[in-house]
Amino acid sequence: MGQKVNPIGMRLQVNRTWDSRWFAESKDYGNLLLEDLRMREFIHKELKQAGISKVIIERPHKKCRVTIHTARPGVIIGKKGADIETLRKKLTVFTKSELHLNIV
Repeated sequence: MGQKVNPIGMRLQVNRTWDSRWFAESKDYGNLLLEDLRMREFIHKELKQAGISKVIIERPHKKCRVTIHTARPGVIIGKKGADIETLRKKLTVFTKSELHLNIV
């Protein structure tokens, strides 16, 4: 009988890396994890038509860097970058730290 193994865990550091890149002390870990999950859920729900493949969240000291990998960046950016600013304002509600948003 075979063992069921998570496919992401098998591929880590071979051809895939972590989706969130940060470290936190035990008292902050739960809050940061919930922020990450809520941001990911909001991004996938809000930008369904953009073809998002992955969302990477990095947290250097007192900052939050969100990188969105998408097939259609024009849908996210909008005319003259107007939609990206509204998305940034909506995402700052989820986190207390300074937010940087990158579209790839």
